[in-house]
Amino acid sequence: MTGRRLVKSEGDAARVMVHDAKTALGERGDPWWDPTEEGTRNRLAATIRTLLRSRGEGSICPSDAARTVGGEQWRELMDTARQVALDLRADGVVAITQRGRVVSGADIRGPIRIVAADALDFRPPTDGSVARD
Repeated sequence: MTGRRLVKSEGDAARVMVHDAKTALGERGDPWWDPTEEGTRNRLAATIRTLLRSRGEGSICPSDAARTVGGEQWRELMDTARQVALDLRADGVVAITQRGRVVSGADIRGPIRIVAADALDFRPPTDGSVARD
């Protein structure tokens, strides 16, 4: 709903936020009830972007995205969620951190956190200025 409200104040720039949220929820793209590998990866990427926008300067865990997309079978999506995060990092959309430090390379072991990077398109204002109905 935040994205939809922001379309009023921020215009078309905020529509990417609405699209990602709908994709993350399975309302757009491949049907969530008949998942494909590509559809699952798209939903995970959209979920990561959506969660990062909602966290502002905060970070998320790949499990946050896996839980949103996979429901009770979220653990089966953990490897894919980590890989999608690495793909988003290659695109400059996110950064991967461990113990608060940005890490590089593809062979990352242990817990990671995902933070927004410069190429994350559209971030809501952090001053609380959201248009109200």
